[in-house]
Amino acid sequence: MSKQQTLSSTSVGQTVKLEKINAGRRLAHRLTELGLTPGVTLTILQDNGGPLLISVRGSRIAIGRGMAKKIHVTSNNGHISVQNQIPNLVVNQI
Repeated sequence: MSKQQTLSSTSVGQTVKLEKINAGRRLAHRLTELGLTPGVTLTILQDNGGPLLISVRGSRIAIGRGMAKKIHVTSNNGHISVQNQIPNLVVNQI
């Protein structure tokens, strides 16, 4: 069984499964509207210290760090290339 962690502690390129959202009713409802539901697979595309850019259900979504700390995920034990997901994105690393 995979270890549960928050979305904010997930590495770039890692594909994870959403397990639960530990938030109030309004935030949980908003995240559900964005397609973040238990069991969905998502991928971290970019993490430059600010909001996380994730891929979920074929869409790219920016999630603030505070929200990302309330989203609990488990690893799918798979890493994918960020370039395969968004070929036109240039990621600058400092």
